[in-house]
Amino acid sequence: MKRRLFVTVAFAALLPALAFAMDPRYKDADGDLVADPPTNPAEFVDPPVLVFSYTPVEDPAVYAKVWDGFVQHLAKVTGKRVQFFPVQSNAAQIEAMRAGRLHVAGFNTGSNPLAVACAGFVPFAMMASKDGRFGYEMEIITYPGSGIEKIEDIRGKKLAFSAETSNSGYKAPAALLRDQYKMEAGKDYTPVFSGKHDNTILGVANKDYPAGAIANSVKVRMEARGAVKPEQTRVIYKSQTFPTTGYGHVYNLKPELAAKVKEAFFSFDWEGSELAKEFNKSEPPQEKFMPITYKQYWQVVRDIDKAMGVSYACK
Repeated sequence: MKRRLFVTVAFAALLPALAFAMDPRYKDADGDLVADPPTNPAEFVDPPVLVFSYTPVEDPAVYAKVWDGFVQHLAKVTGKRVQFFPVQSNAAQIEAMRAGRLHVAGFNTGSNPLAVACAGFVPFAMMASKDGRFGYEMEIITYPGSGIEKIEDIRGKKLAFSAETSNSGYKAPAALLRDQYKMEAGKDYTPVFSGKHDNTILGVANKDYPAGAIANSVKVRMEARGAVKPEQTRVIYKSQTFPTTGYGHVYNLKPELAAKVKEAFFSFDWEGSELAKEFNKSEPPQEKFMPITYKQYWQVVRDIDKAMGVSYACK
């Protein structure tokens, strides 16, 4: 029987800090919190076609074009045919890697711990500015004239989230409202899930939701493309900076191939690329891939997950 992924989130109480145990199929002998490569060479995979996907933050059709130049570069460096796989949900992306159908990916901030624990994802890169700045902030937004001027005004109203696996689109804002404002989901406000950050942004801009929690990097790019106008939304809360999408490969990719995948990320020429045109719109501008470790850069996200009582069960 195919195993499925479950994310359990406790709204009502602050649970004890949880250990993010990996699925038993993975081992972490070196303590870096990501799955080690298999010790049995027969377990390595060397697919004729590398499948790559980007986190389903916005319109997959738009991002197929944005990533095309990188996909071609990845194919050249690895000597493999590379297929861009547009995904509609974080769960589908994680399931694909877990099932062996996805080899290289960018998982969003909140999905990284689940992808690491349940799909053998090994993140090694993140977008950054030329001078090494990176990240985004969680914002809670509303629309002008909504009657919401501050966080407390959300009480008794709907608040749009993207998905339960999202850091800025669910976990961080839910923890904020509970711990700092003593507002419980389902009791003090009604949580609704839009599926994606862009859905939340458009929903608030079009007055379908009175308020929503989003990653501001997504909003900046949507405004730059004209998908939404700045005057359609208003920010009532802005968080600390979080790491952005983590890029990596599945743990059992043949070592020589995994090394070439890393080489492709760090040798990609951003100048004049579609990636540059799209991601330079962010603040800070994203102009290169920088090396990262999951253990260091995702500590703040794991801390939020523990505070939220989020447990990952891979069944």
